[in-house]
Amino acid sequence: MPIEAIGALGAALPTTAAGLAGADRAAPTTGPDGFGTALTGALEDLQALQGASDELAIRAVSGDLTDIHQATLASTRAQVTLELVATIRNKGVDAFNEIMRMQA
Repeated sequence: MPIEAIGALGAALPTTAAGLAGADRAAPTTGPDGFGTALTGALEDLQALQGASDELAIRAVSGDLTDIHQATLASTRAQVTLELVATIRNKGVDAFNEIMRMQA
């Protein structure tokens, strides 16, 4: 079930788990570069989410933000996406290490 976007800035943010992971990109994720492409897309989405979160946090502190829920949602989305990208990266490194261990 997708999360409903709040406000104009919220509409520009991904609102589903697939969107947060970058899985809604048109780039193929199969073949030798599939994992790299998927991880690059997730990192780009993470940077966009963190930028939006930072902007809303600054607006909240300066008093220009009328709805604090926007800043809270953007911050939470950025945090969850960071955790997801870190987990995917860790699983990729673990898989690589396992493959290298098998070859030895």
